[in-house]
Amino acid sequence: MTDTTDDIAEEMSFQSFDDDCKLLGNLFNDVLQREVDSTLMKKLEKIRIVAQSACNMRLAEIEDSAEMLEKQVAAEMSQLTLEEALTLARAISHYLNLMGIAETHHRVRRLRSATHLTRSCDDVFTQLLQSGVSADQLYHTVCKQEVEIVLTAHPTQINRRTLQYKHVRISHLLDYNDRTDLTHEDREMLIEDLVREITSIWQTDELRRHKPTPVDEARAGLNIVEQSLWKAVPHYLRRVSNSLKKHTGMPLPLTATPIKFGSWMGGDRDGNPNVTAKVTRDVSLLSRWMAIDLYIREVDSLRFELSMTRCSDRLLKEAQDILKAGRSSFHKLLEPTPVQPAIAPYRIVLGNVKDKLLKTRRRLELLLEDIPCETDPWDHFETADQLLEPLLLCYDSLQSCGSGFLADGRLADLIRRVSTFGMVLIKLDLRQESGRHAEALDAITKFLDIGTYSEWDEEKKLEFLTRELKGKRPLIPSSIEVPPEVKEVLDTFRVAAELGSDSLGAYVISMASNASDVLAVELLQKDARLSVRLRVAPLFETVKDLREAGSVIRKLLSIDWYKEHVIKNHNVMVGYSDSGKDAGRFTAAWELYKAQEDVVSACNEFGIKVTLFHGRGGSVGRGGGPTYLAIQSQPPGSVMGTLRSTEQGEMVQAKFGLPNTAVRQLEIYTTAVLLATLRPPLPPRELKWRSLMEEISKVSCQNYRSTVYENPEFITYFQEATPQAELGYLNIGSRPTRRKASTGIGHLRAIPWVFAWTQTRFVLPAWLGVGAGLQYACEKGHTEDLKAMYQEWPFFQSTIDLIEMIIGKADASIAKHYDEVLVSESRQKIGDDLRKELSSTEKYVLVVSGHDKLSDNNKSLRRLIEGRLPYLNPMNMLQVEILKRLRRDDDNVKLRDALLITINGIAAGMRNTG
Repeated sequence: MTDTTDDIAEEMSFQSFDDDCKLLGNLFNDVLQREVDSTLMKKLEKIRIVAQSACNMRLAEIEDSAEMLEKQVAAEMSQLTLEEALTLARAISHYLNLMGIAETHHRVRRLRSATHLTRSCDDVFTQLLQSGVSADQLYHTVCKQEVEIVLTAHPTQINRRTLQYKHVRISHLLDYNDRTDLTHEDREMLIEDLVREITSIWQTDELRRHKPTPVDEARAGLNIVEQSLWKAVPHYLRRVSNSLKKHTGMPLPLTATPIKFGSWMGGDRDGNPNVTAKVTRDVSLLSRWMAIDLYIREVDSLRFELSMTRCSDRLLKEAQDILKAGRSSFHKLLEPTPVQPAIAPYRIVLGNVKDKLLKTRRRLELLLEDIPCETDPWDHFETADQLLEPLLLCYDSLQSCGSGFLADGRLADLIRRVSTFGMVLIKLDLRQESGRHAEALDAITKFLDIGTYSEWDEEKKLEFLTRELKGKRPLIPSSIEVPPEVKEVLDTFRVAAELGSDSLGAYVISMASNASDVLAVELLQKDARLSVRLRVAPLFETVKDLREAGSVIRKLLSIDWYKEHVIKNHNVMVGYSDSGKDAGRFTAAWELYKAQEDVVSACNEFGIKVTLFHGRGGSVGRGGGPTYLAIQSQPPGSVMGTLRSTEQGEMVQAKFGLPNTAVRQLEIYTTAVLLATLRPPLPPRELKWRSLMEEISKVSCQNYRSTVYENPEFITYFQEATPQAELGYLNIGSRPTRRKASTGIGHLRAIPWVFAWTQTRFVLPAWLGVGAGLQYACEKGHTEDLKAMYQEWPFFQSTIDLIEMIIGKADASIAKHYDEVLVSESRQKIGDDLRKELSSTEKYVLVVSGHDKLSDNNKSLRRLIEGRLPYLNPMNMLQVEILKRLRRDDDNVKLRDALLITINGIAAGMRNTG
């Protein structure tokens, strides 16, 4: 394809996107004409036209005219009554959401129309074979790949689930609208359906009136599986299999699972007192119930489809045995004649499977209601292998009878689902802060009169823990009485023993800093009598802890008991959010890179394989970014066929909310991990590059911390200039916004920290400190080194590209408006200095990347962002006006609602929260 052809295809694609935006915009306008007073509609239209003109001036770099028009918009906002402001906020918010739906559909459409997809299995398999990888090596690496995507309940999903469903339905209607065979009547009915959905959205309360419980959050995660991943996984695996067969001659084994799923929803108790042992138990049982319910539906469809009589001898015998034992409901449908299982052997076997599934579901319902249930183990399924056995029997029978084409349809899809989702749909991780385990051990050691555990030095702790782990007697006496917080920790381990390792994934220790943190969890597991212990993943998240991570792992692996226990695979988690809030994005990225190198090196020294678990947020400020770019920029040797990574909040919906986008994301995970395994990214070419990174990181961190932590006025400036204090009204998550009762930045969670700055369009956490570090290097004469690093070192390139992308989303003029209206005059200089810092960062990022303009390497993204500005900018101005009023009248419920709606709208326009 030539550049010209590419340009034409791109333009045609954008024309369809523009058409979708126009269609949804016109229909929404029609709904507003019916629902909103005509005088107010005129005001809204006037504001929109002036805002559009201001954007045009800003894009044409006619700054004076743009500023004059923006002041006119702000003046119009100040004249609005509260009811008018509320209506305007709702209108712009919904329009930005409709544009977001059109944008997602635009991406799906481009995927469908592409003749050659980069980063697809076909593309990457071809690349690898051409680079010298053998077909055998490619095949076995794909088959052994272990990627786990962990969905978390981090509170960054703004939209109510009700509205998410309505948005998905509009997306499906846009999909239908793309068909070329629609009649005039079809089009009219389609428009009517769209109007109904848009009207329904307008008449729905967009705000959550109550905080979700952890169980509510878990249900939302399970709904993503049911609505999207359930359909996407077989499609994705079929794509991998077909591509493998094309390139190596061998399909993917039917039960191979290159990707699995985990969840923190209902298991993440770090700083969230609402996640109790009972919640974890209920969520795990609920997840099992949904898995069984989905399997019942699939088996029902299969029974209808597999009506053939020809089968293998093994299947025939199984069908006969079932009929003789009267175990299948299907035998009631047969004539009371001598047994003739050849009538429909597949239906008989699958009828028995359905009966057992129904009994399994009923058993789970009783357990959820805390009703004792004694059932015969033969009457229900406990493990995935038990369910797979009859399905594989049917599959082998169809293959042996020459009906492979039938076997590889719905039946193969079900087998792949069972292999991927198991009996629990998504395994639940448990997460708790290291200090809580120390408190539990304090209570135990005090009761036993052997001292206070937390007061011991590290060596004494390790000696005690190792001795107890090797011993056979239980540590915790049954007569012990402990405080409620400690009881909750011990109850969690007891519930883990009840649920078993089939239901649970890893036990994550947040704020881990010592080897004893890991052994403490191992001991508590032992004492709770877990038959198969959960893998324990220490989470290193502050810069200090990241620097010590390798040493901690070496210490652990030097303990004989531990090295024998982990056997072949060790899990280590690295945190992106807190390290970024601690030291700034640039320093955090470099410290994470070095920590991973050191952890991998430590495990290699002891002959232990390591799986790195990446705790990434959705935003760049919290380690987010495109999946492929993130994986390809990891240190060489850190992705050896295995990877765990979190997907959080609104990114779960964005990446996996629709089956088509989910298939693409799963494929990207597979190909990125495959490339990083077989063709690892290059390390820094020269030793001086590492030294230069250290210098840049040091200057960057000093600049960041001097502003955020060392300026005593900054915390007040932050609270005045952003809606951080008001975010708590959103009811978007079950956990508190702070780990501890404190007003400082240190105890503020990373999500509200990033969320607040994203709202004001300053996105400070993603870039603060970067400009100072790059400027220092350039002024020291290292400009050419930086350009070479950008061209040749994937990690450095991806770091700069992500910062460039986020600066492209930042808007200093909007941030300035917040300061002028909301910030005390004595603190306005802080904002002035920060805006100069943003300008300097943009200048030096462009020097390093060699681009003339921000996002020069992603013009599609720039075009999409520019298209949102005529609606996003007035929404920010309206938020400023509402914040000003609310801070004078903070008990006004309607003002609070209006503010929350502007927060929703800005999040939709930025396509990101925290």
